[in-house]
Amino acid sequence: MRPDPHGQAVQGLIRDLIGTRAGTTYVFEKVSGSAIRYDLGSEQPLVGRNAPDFRFGDGTRLGDLMQDGRGVVLDFSTDRRLRDSATGRESRLRYAAGAAKNDLGLGAVLVRPDGIVAWAGDRDFDRKAFERAANQWFGTPEG
Repeated sequence: MRPDPHGQAVQGLIRDLIGTRAGTTYVFEKVSGSAIRYDLGSEQPLVGRNAPDFRFGDGTRLGDLMQDGRGVVLDFSTDRRLRDSATGRESRLRYAAGAAKNDLGLGAVLVRPDGIVAWAGDRDFDRKAFERAANQWFGTPEG
């Protein structure tokens, strides 16, 4: 690609855009894929996006839990209310519970093996909604 007067104008525009905080953020989101959101049928803003690398108090990160290619249930609730719902899906799901340093005010999150959030619930989430999402993405529990 050879520089020409039109190309120089576009280059100048891009330099100006990247020179601003909003422009840098915009370009980063487009290049990194963090602006992508798949329509998974939920109004919850995190669903359909790449999962943040949640960190538990012991230092374990979501990325650490995803090494074996299974989906992950992150249960931030104090009563571990998703433990029973995750039982029977161990071959497809890894269950992790505890307080997270950056839980974004959520009570639980279901992450697909590709790192996309399949379901997220607030602190007072509906366990049945979790089970519907888990069944959709990971099948029913093995009996």
